[in-house]
Amino acid sequence: MTDTKNHSPGGVTGSAEGRVFQPASFAELAEAVELAFDYRGDVTVSLKSGESLSGYLFNRQVNGSDSYLEVFPSDSSQARHIRYDQIAAIAFTGEDTATGKSWETWIAKKDLERRAEVERVAADAQARGIL
Repeated sequence: MTDTKNHSPGGVTGSAEGRVFQPASFAELAEAVELAFDYRGDVTVSLKSGESLSGYLFNRQVNGSDSYLEVFPSDSSQARHIRYDQIAAIAFTGEDTATGKSWETWIAKKDLERRAEVERVAADAQARGIL
C-alpha cells in the first residue's frame, strides 16, 4: 500500500494523522479502511470518479465484491454509502482527538490530581487546627 507520509526508522508509531493511503489491491484497501475505522478523526475518501468526501467513517462491511464503508460527511447530516471498488485513496485529514491520551497519560494525570487533592485537604485540616 502506498503511504505518502515518511516513516520513522523504528516503524510506524502513534497516530495516522496526516497519512494518505493509495491501496494497490483489495487487501491493502481493506487494511486502510480498518485503520480509518479505528481512527478518531475525520478522513477524506477520494473516489475513482474524482470526487472527494471528508467525514467520519462509522461503519464498514467486508464481503468480497459487496464490501462498503459508510461515512458521516462533514458538510451533511446524511450518511454516505461507498463501495470499496469506488475508492482510490484514503487520507487521515482530521485531527486525531485521542493522540497522546494513552492509559499511562491518564494514570499520571489522575495521580497528580489525587496528590493535589491530598495537599488541599491537608492544608484545610491545618487551617482548622485538626492537624
